[in-house]
Order: sequence, then C-alpha cells, then structure tokens
Amino acid sequence: MPAYIPCVDEPRTVINLEDPVGKTVGRTRPPGDPLKAASELQRTATKLLKSCGHRMPPRGVFRFSSHEEADEWWTRNTTTNKTT
Repeated sequence: MPAYIPCVDEPRTVINLEDPVGKTVGRTRPPGDPLKAASELQRTATKLLKSCGHRMPPRGVFRFSSHEEADEWWTRNTTTNKTT
C-alpha cells in the first residue's frame, strides 16, 4: 500500500492580517479592580455561610480507620448543632 501523499490541489486558507475586522459580535468591558471583586466575593461567601449556619471543617490532613468514623467526624465538624 503506498504512503499517503497530500494532494497539492487542496486550497489553503489565507488570512490577511492587514485587513480590518469586519464585524464585532458582543462587547467586553475593560477589567475592573480584581482585588475589589475578590473582596466582595469573599464578603458575600462569608455572609452566606453565617446566614445558613454552616461551618467550614478544620484544615489539615485527617486519617480515619473507617468510612463511618470519617462520616461522623465530618458531620460533627460541619454542622452547627453538635451532638457530642
């Protein structure tokens, strides 16, 4: 079986970079202050967590001997009503 030889007759796409763009679809706003946006997002997330009564679990690596022990730990550390 002969090796594939690309056909020379296939047209190649030519892009002229000097032509102006003919159409603009949609608009983009210039970027605002990213620190302000991040702090607003953090405040919103904090208010949401406090209003719903959720808590974040402690950070770190935790090892458990069983899934049941891990589930109990997770429930104890993420709910507001402690059972212990």
